[in-house]
Amino acid sequence: MQITLAVLWIYQGWIPKILFQSAAEIAIWQTMGFEQELARICVALSGLIEIMFGCTFLLWQKTVFIHQLNILGLSGLLLLIMLTDPLQLTTAFNPVVMNIAMITLSMLAIQLFKLNQQQA
Repeated sequence: MQITLAVLWIYQGWIPKILFQSAAEIAIWQTMGFEQELARICVALSGLIEIMFGCTFLLWQKTVFIHQLNILGLSGLLLLIMLTDPLQLTTAFNPVVMNIAMITLSMLAIQLFKLNQQQA
């Protein structure tokens, strides 16, 4: 689960935000009032943050707090998309699918950590 979450966060930060700068990602920042060039910078910075967050799953393998942050962050990002670009929720492989899957992985990881603590 840790590796899967790390790969997903790193991919989401690297591919659509830094390497290819998705038009949808730029549009979200423009919706919040940023000019195009500043929106591009914000997209790249958010990608860098996502990559760093993905690395935390590799560094801190048994930390419930990272998973709690993951659940909170993904829920917040989903709410942000609902408010800024609700049409994204109707596309294939949309944020609902990805965010719920990643939230579920974190919920399962937390349950496994607790189960392992009870057995120890």
